[in-house]
Amino acid sequence: MIEMFEPKWRDALTDNLVRALVCVNNEEDCARFIEDLMTIRELKDLSQRLEVARLLREGVTYAEIAAKTGASSATIGRVNRCLSYGADGYRRVLERLEEPHD
Repeated sequence: MIEMFEPKWRDALTDNLVRALVCVNNEEDCARFIEDLMTIRELKDLSQRLEVARLLREGVTYAEIAAKTGASSATIGRVNRCLSYGADGYRRVLERLEEPHD
């Protein structure tokens, strides 16, 4: 039997946010939603983490990642732990981003 991923943070509010993210179906709507939802700092932090994950998957060193992204060693370590022991969210998204687009 396949188990569904069940994060500990789930509740009615977070489920609604997940549904909202899933229903965004194009880049313009996504950009508009992100602008309304997040502060610029939150957007920059999340974007930085995604880039850190991409670089870690490519085998780039912590020092090089810190220099390229400005991320702290704590942030790089946290992302690395997610890549190694997390829910595979970064991996799944990064693989989709690498797929050719029409």
